[in-house]
Amino acid sequence: MAQKDTIRIYSFYYKTEKQFLSQDGYMHIWAGKNNAPENTDFTGDDTGKNISEKNKYYSELTGLYWVWKNTKSDIVGSCHYRRYFTKNKEQFFFQLKRLLYYPIGLWKKRYGLIYTKNYNCWENKILKKDDIAEFLSEYDAIMPTRRILKYTVEEHYSRYHNIQDLKHIGSILKSDYPEYMEAYNRVLSNKRLFANNMFILKWERFNELMEWLFHILFRFEDEIDFKKYEGYQERIMGFLGERLITTWIYHQKLNYKELPLIYFKKLKPKANA
Repeated sequence: MAQKDTIRIYSFYYKTEKQFLSQDGYMHIWAGKNNAPENTDFTGDDTGKNISEKNKYYSELTGLYWVWKNTKSDIVGSCHYRRYFTKNKEQFFFQLKRLLYYPIGLWKKRYGLIYTKNYNCWENKILKKDDIAEFLSEYDAIMPTRRILKYTVEEHYSRYHNIQDLKHIGSILKSDYPEYMEAYNRVLSNKRLFANNMFILKWERFNELMEWLFHILFRFEDEIDFKKYEGYQERIMGFLGERLITTWIYHQKLNYKELPLIYFKKLKPKANA
């Protein structure tokens, strides 16, 4: 078991990108490292108890599994190497730019996301440990601003993935966690979704979520054939994780704080916004 820290936020990478963020409390994890010999200084999710070899199906969830099984902290969070929580509002320039999203139909797709190339401007606006401690003294969870979908979650999934996956998950919930069916049906019929498998929770809640989530995903894995998924669709478990985490948050009736995400399109300091 790793040394206990008060707050630890894990930024998941999928390849050996430069570790650009040095903010206190953040740790870079190569999700899916799977004993790759390159960049041995880059912490991977392939030590201790892990499912690193399943990364092409589980995406950042292999990193979360590693965190759950091999670390301990009072507060634990999940983000991505290009997506970070912020409590800061968009600057006027970005607000003006966002108005242009309406006529070109992007306002829903980019709702809650601050797209930028300007790392120097936004690096110090990434959520800090003091901010996290303050929010979690009042809230149960910090979550990304829910994405607004054009369709319901169920119809959206049917358009871009195999709807049988959601039905299969529903049957597992009905069998093993029937008390979650109301929240699951609410998620499927809604147009809002916590995306990217991102959150910040106190350890006790994190542990509860991981036990519930991986019980369902491992059972799903045992009952399906991964060979039928190709290309983008191979990330099936990551897609399901987003729907399940949203379901868990709703069922638990957590008092959560929604925060926007900074989305660095390119990690190049001194780039223009």
